Amino acid sequence: MRVKFRGIMQREALLLEGPQGWGEFCPFPEYGDAEASRWLAAAVEAGWQGFPRPLRDVIPVNATVPAVSADRVPDVLARFGRVDAVKVKVAERGQTLDDDAARVAAVRSALPHAAIRVDANGGWDVPTAVEALTRLAAVGLEYAEQPVPDIDGLAEVRRRLRTAGVPLLIAADESVRKEEDPLRVARAGAADLIVVKVAPLGGVRRALDIVAQAGLPAVVSSALDTSVGIRAGLALAAALPELPYACGLGTVSLFTSDITVDPLVADDGAIRLRDVTADAGLLEEFAASPDRRDWWLERLRRVHAALAARSR
Repeated sequence: MRVKFRGIMQREALLLEGPQGWGEFCPFPEYGDAEASRWLAAAVEAGWQGFPRPLRDVIPVNATVPAVSADRVPDVLARFGRVDAVKVKVAERGQTLDDDAARVAAVRSALPHAAIRVDANGGWDVPTAVEALTRLAAVGLEYAEQPVPDIDGLAEVRRRLRTAGVPLLIAADESVRKEEDPLRVARAGAADLIVVKVAPLGGVRRALDIVAQAGLPAVVSSALDTSVGIRAGLALAAALPELPYACGLGTVSLFTSDITVDPLVADDGAIRLRDVTADAGLLEEFAASPDRRDWWLERLRRVHAALAARSR
């Protein structure tokens, strides 16, 4: 990673090559086998089934600003080129609301006309979220993503902001992708829109079904994927009937390198839909150490067994 993101400086992924192309299996190490089985289902879909027919071939994407100090914001934004939307990470452990406000203000100063959304990854409680979002909304926010960890909390934050006259949309991310019932957030009236990620939801087709059933606008995002994983995210964005928001699929720019010689990075605020082939030389250069390779292969065996049991 160019900067620490989600608490890590190095991202690990297991790549699978199937008859339809490449798939990526990269659940974070702390995820259990049952949760990780959805990520494997998405990788199998990509490699062995392929993707649904696209409805568009150019996907608008946002820049992503990690929880860096305000003075580093211009350098981070420069890696994305011209963009019309920016997601800013907030509520980082060990930081303060002043840090968040300074970071968001730096983005607004650099991009006066961009749509800015903030992502707390469930890092606040309800009172803190209401205080923080009331303050941050002053610069003009498109929406706030997962300000608190649970669905009831999301509904309460949404209610309190409306009561206070703060016109800020609430987006659900973890409350969709980490729930056994990803539609519960819609039934609870806890969000104005949902963030959907291919791997955690079990593939492009399952994500399309969830969006259709939820009846809420959707933002397609990624989970710190290589270009192989981003290709699946683009497939989802390309197949959605409507795409009202820029997608969080520009995260390859947060890496120092990638596994393809032609990475899926944004050009002029968008990525054109195309297939990705992993490069043999790059795969060799970034190959995991023997112990990490063994760890991932053993995990793959366990998770495959969990996926097969769930499918029976």
